[in-house]
Amino acid sequence: MPRRTVATLATVSLAATVVSVLAAAPGARADLITQCIGTGGAVTVPTDLYVPEGKSCALTGTTVNGDVDVAAGANLVFTDGHVQGDVRVAADGYLDATGTTIGGGVVLAPGGYGAFLKGARAGSVTVAARGDTTVDSFLFAERATIAGNLSVAAGEVRLDRTTQVQGDVSSTGTYYTDVHDSFVDGALSVREATAGSVVCGSAVRGGATFTGNAGGVQLGPNGNLDGCASGGYWGRDVTITNTGTGVTVDDNIIDGKLVTTGNNPAARVAANNRVRGGVAGDQAPTAAGAQPRGGAGAMRARATTGERRGQARRASAVQQAAAAGDAGLR
Repeated sequence: MPRRTVATLATVSLAATVVSVLAAAPGARADLITQCIGTGGAVTVPTDLYVPEGKSCALTGTTVNGDVDVAAGANLVFTDGHVQGDVRVAADGYLDATGTTIGGGVVLAPGGYGAFLKGARAGSVTVAARGDTTVDSFLFAERATIAGNLSVAAGEVRLDRTTQVQGDVSSTGTYYTDVHDSFVDGALSVREATAGSVVCGSAVRGGATFTGNAGGVQLGPNGNLDGCASGGYWGRDVTITNTGTGVTVDDNIIDGKLVTTGNNPAARVAANNRVRGGVAGDQAPTAAGAQPRGGAGAMRARATTGERRGQARRASAVQQAAAAGDAGLR
């Protein structure tokens, strides 16, 4: 007799299926899995949750006492809910979490479509490198809290509207990584961002390193990458090296030293920066209040193009879930 058997259910819902399996979803435990296709409300799911390939699940006020797996091409829209474990998103999968607490981490696999966190909380967030997939991921966070580290290696990344990262932020090989009106309690590292990095109106307590960013680096206003009302606070050293396109440092308080070396052209460091440890390296100083070289249209495009991708995917997911009807979560 087999050491482990698969239970046969008497009644199988077309929308939600609970099965005992050895491996019902990639990365899932050999335990009960609840499948979600459609919509769900204020119920507690005592198992892991699985959104099947190409399907959509829209939940409001739901509690999941386990992990969540969003399969390839699937969508999860989660509002005012709670996940005890991790949320794992496969290639071309999408996560939209609003007012939701995720006790574990959020992980986007290579080629994951994206994640939008609005007023949400997660233990950590990881966006894997694209690899040989054709989808370039995105991560947008607004008024969100990441209790641990944020590690991103693909796509568009924007932290905005008082988002807090209580650990480190590490970005390598993204399209861009921007931080607006937000807080990073640990260190910030941005490397090899194709369209560069912008940090405005934000506070970074740890050291900050920007290197190899072909699209440029803009810390504060009056740069050529994005619109920005004010500079930021930096708790330790800020190092900007090997940057193409241009570097602008304007209206910042740096409680360490500023180092700018190997940038072409040389960094433009405004006179209104307050740098406790002094400025080292090559700079081309510019007066405060200088006008940005980029046009307003380009700035708006940087802020909205990726967000439109997320909005369109969310609208499609909600529509698909509603069409599927009640997911039968009990």
